[in-house]
Amino acid sequence: MIADLQEKEIKEIYKTSIIQQTAYWSKVKLLQGIETCAFNFKVKEADLFQEQYASETFFVGDLLIILQKLDAEHCLAYVPYGPEIEPAEDMQGYFLEQLSEALRQYLPPNCIMIRYDLSWESLWAKDDDCYDLHGNWIGAPDKRLQEIRMNYSTEHWNLKKANTDILPSNTIFMDLSKDQDDLLGHMKPKTRYNINLSKRKGVQIKSLGLDSLEIWYELYRQTAQRNNFFLHDINYFRIVLSARANDTQSPADVYLLVAEVDDKPLAAMFLVVTGSRGTYLYGASATENRNYMATYALQWKAMQVAKEKGCTEYDFFGISPQADPSHPMYGLYRFKSGFGGQVYHRMGCWDYPLDKEKYAFYASMEFKNQSYHLS
Repeated sequence: MIADLQEKEIKEIYKTSIIQQTAYWSKVKLLQGIETCAFNFKVKEADLFQEQYASETFFVGDLLIILQKLDAEHCLAYVPYGPEIEPAEDMQGYFLEQLSEALRQYLPPNCIMIRYDLSWESLWAKDDDCYDLHGNWIGAPDKRLQEIRMNYSTEHWNLKKANTDILPSNTIFMDLSKDQDDLLGHMKPKTRYNINLSKRKGVQIKSLGLDSLEIWYELYRQTAQRNNFFLHDINYFRIVLSARANDTQSPADVYLLVAEVDDKPLAAMFLVVTGSRGTYLYGASATENRNYMATYALQWKAMQVAKEKGCTEYDFFGISPQADPSHPMYGLYRFKSGFGGQVYHRMGCWDYPLDKEKYAFYASMEFKNQSYHLS
């Protein structure tokens, strides 16, 4: 199926709207001391979309791989939100299998698995059985049933649903091709009211540089303390803001937006523009003065900036799978869904073991420590 696979220079990664598949993201990882590599692959379009193509036309795509060390001796090949090309449903498993086998010879001999963090729409997103009577997403079926469907067209039945999703598998997309009045009109009344309230209260949005990173970090520290999540070092965010890949085919524009009143920071976020998409990558807010609704003003400004930069969509980057108050990310669901976008369920992480014995040991250990990560 894979007619050709070739390693290539990172700077030649094709332009894409997926941040994690850009040369920019490779630069971020390099500055963090993490190795990456990139490959071109060539495949017949008829093998990707059988019912649509009868010709011998070929598709040429690429993917960025992050080589993550597991210990002193072993690593895994992690493909964040890649590959970008999304085959027909019946061909997805076979395509990943053939791509994995083609990659095997290029990866380090101590690489125990390839993990695809798929940005493709979930195979069950349009399945009525995966929604309740009120139309709320229940979720994909159990792992065994997912694996049966994914491996149905494969030769080796080697694809495994990972025990954890690293990047968010549920998000909301905003259609920025609409005009601003239309965007506002599709928001929930409370969200629209809060955007206007923040304006009346004098909330201003500024774009700051590296010299103001401490402002971000203090808001981030308060957010981490309030929500009891792991606090990353400030250098992580310094890298995200300062990394440059302007000499490549897939750079990114990164903006640190801060909402404030009378020079007092209330909320901040990282907006990343890649291709035709603006992505809300990280956000933080002060514990006090929450009645200023600064986070609403911040998101609305981010959408406006993304639209000005030519983006046609805005990715909120992470919500709970459904409107479940018991879910730890429910607050994000409630906040982000108020802007009126479209909920999107991704496939999440799928593994292709290269060393089955060592993979089984790793998977059992990972199962005990499931969580989301900054990746």
